[in-house]
Amino acid sequence: MERLSIKGHIRPKSSDSISHSKIGLGFEKLDRGVFDPNKAYDKIAAIGVKWIRLQSGWLRCEKERGVYDFAWLDDIVDNLIKRGMRPWLNLSYGNPLYTPRAAVFFGAVGCPPINSDDEWTGWLNYVKAIATHFKGRITHYEIWNEPDIGGRWRRATPEEDKGAVASEYAHFCNVTADALHEADPDAKALGFGIAYLHKLDYVNEGLSCGMLDHIDAITFHSYSASDEVRPERIRDLKRLCRAHGRDIEIIQGETGCQSRSDGSGALKGMAWTPEKQVKHQLRNMIIDLGEDVGFTSYFSTVDMIEALYGIVGDKASYLDYGYFGVLGAEFDENGVSTGDYTPKPSYYSLQTLASVFAEDFEPAELPIVRRVLKSGRVAGEDCQDRTVITYGFRKPNGSRAFAYWNAVPILTSTYEGTVSFACYCVSDTEQISLVDMSDGCVYALPESMVEPIPGGGVLLKSIPITDSPMLLTFGDFADM
Repeated sequence: MERLSIKGHIRPKSSDSISHSKIGLGFEKLDRGVFDPNKAYDKIAAIGVKWIRLQSGWLRCEKERGVYDFAWLDDIVDNLIKRGMRPWLNLSYGNPLYTPRAAVFFGAVGCPPINSDDEWTGWLNYVKAIATHFKGRITHYEIWNEPDIGGRWRRATPEEDKGAVASEYAHFCNVTADALHEADPDAKALGFGIAYLHKLDYVNEGLSCGMLDHIDAITFHSYSASDEVRPERIRDLKRLCRAHGRDIEIIQGETGCQSRSDGSGALKGMAWTPEKQVKHQLRNMIIDLGEDVGFTSYFSTVDMIEALYGIVGDKASYLDYGYFGVLGAEFDENGVSTGDYTPKPSYYSLQTLASVFAEDFEPAELPIVRRVLKSGRVAGEDCQDRTVITYGFRKPNGSRAFAYWNAVPILTSTYEGTVSFACYCVSDTEQISLVDMSDGCVYALPESMVEPIPGGGVLLKSIPITDSPMLLTFGDFADM
């Protein structure tokens, strides 16, 4: 970037200054009380995220049969709303009042109420109660969390803990969605919450059980060190839904990686660093935006215990620390996140993403074509790797943006080089800027890099490309 001149910095926008957005953040595990939300509200509002994912915590809400205490959740929901954010609820997990095995696991994680009529009745009464209580404040409800994984869908005995079969989950989802809609006709029931996006056979079987007649959107979660196949898998999911007769909204409910290599949970043991977390975050969420998901949620707000396989009475079993947060934390003797909740580099990259993609925009196929020119910068030619990923976007005011990066493997490779683009239908007098999405710096391109194209357009010659997303903007797509 040293050949370019800095012309400014993306101006952060707080959540309450944005009317709507597709950018979200996870605020999970408060049903288990693993961090202090009061220390995080203002910090996440300053990012400019809009959608905040919560877990409803049946166990915490109903400690006596038929008596619901939503006070703890009211406080969280109201604090988010008053700061301009939109909470949405993941309906989970179990409750030992109805399911004996739920008493075994910390937070009753992964214990669905499906083994008796009494469990079903308790669950559906709870679903109706929570939808009625939050009517007008919460519109979107995700039905369970990753039922395709054994630890998230535990049956009556350990031998059966292999995750829900698709037809079993579909029945659970359909009945739950109907209960939601009965209590709040305006509620949106979100199906699947699937952990493995490549399981199209699983989704196909579930859809064949009539799910599209009951749900309003489909959610998927994604934890992968590679983003190479993500675009096609999202497209495959959309095509499958259309084949079943409905072009339903697709929502990305959880994606992320850790900022250090010694964490527990998804992608553990891999060579993560704060810088790799930024690249992973931006690459995956820009893909989601480019593939036109309903919204995309980053996991998570703060470093916290994973606590997915904890056993009640065995504290050591759930003191397994994950470092997915955009805020760093310390931990007390009970595993609760403490300290000042300090922003990581991924906090600021998410802030840039939220600001640039605030309000209305749409994916757009822009007439921008890669060229390969001689490049003295790399003592050869511009990048011609097939791993270059690009997405175009357009705002109602006519401004456009073009995201690009070289998707080399994040864990093992870095990339820095040059690339050239022929940008047709662009005036050579139009304001063109280059935004580094990792830090929000906005650069002007020198005249030597911008050459008019006969017939209309400009050739951008040997501009920087790295393994982290850059954004070319044409007009006032982004605010400085």
